[in-house]
Amino acid sequence: MFVVQSGAVKLGQFSRSFSSFSRIAISPSGKTVLSNNLPLCGTVSPRTVGVWRASTGSAFGGLPIVNNSHNIVQMRWNSTDEQQSSRQRIRKRPMLMDFPHLVWPSVIKTVRNWIMVHFIIRPYFDREFSLPDFIQGAKQALQVVSSSLAGGEVKHLDGLVDRAALTDLKQSIAKMSVAERYDLQVEKEDIYFSFPYQVGVMFDESDDDSQKRFVEITMVFHVLRGLKGMIERGETVPLNVGVLPEFRDKISICNYRFIKEFTKGVDSDWTVNVVNHFKPSDYVDE
Repeated sequence: MFVVQSGAVKLGQFSRSFSSFSRIAISPSGKTVLSNNLPLCGTVSPRTVGVWRASTGSAFGGLPIVNNSHNIVQMRWNSTDEQQSSRQRIRKRPMLMDFPHLVWPSVIKTVRNWIMVHFIIRPYFDREFSLPDFIQGAKQALQVVSSSLAGGEVKHLDGLVDRAALTDLKQSIAKMSVAERYDLQVEKEDIYFSFPYQVGVMFDESDDDSQKRFVEITMVFHVLRGLKGMIERGETVPLNVGVLPEFRDKISICNYRFIKEFTKGVDSDWTVNVVNHFKPSDYVDE
């Protein structure tokens, strides 16, 4: 369950593999991390040995550029002369948090996620856990968090968003214009594609009396602003919406990471510890 202050909020098909990154994490304090790729809980800082394997491809129709050993994507659009004349510079919105841009699912991670849910989380953590239900709740959380950020009301997210993340968000929001903040708002009905990029399990053995257990899920949402209205008007939404110039500036991608403690005897709720919104059109390289 996601909690927003005193209220409760119950916590789409492209198939492109962008990259895979295998990691074995060993923490000096005795913490063991079972995961696929990205850094997990902010309180755990393991030393990592990783192997990078990359494959490229994009349904946006652009040429992706992957930086270093992160799934950081920049899109190079194939534009006509007319489109080039209307885009004279790269337009980038300030980033909310320092986190790699995740766009497409990884086949390897998708398989690992399935194994993690069905062979670890459900048998040992929560027998009633359902990934489809979690995704629906994550969409609702995206709407709540983005609405508060758009209104500059970051303090209203206390209890739903991790405190360390709130500090970063406050600083980022302060640097944005009113128009840039407004552009952060997302209606869950405008999400046309979403998937769990990574499911991770963490064990904290630093306490001799109890072993703390955490589950962390990184979600990716593809959003088309105005999609809800198009559907209500009976308009047909093209399957290749991501490559059509008329929709390019209306598409945004959101990366949200959720964490929950599953330590025996501890009652906790899902909270958000990473929030990032970006537009592929911000990375047009003329």
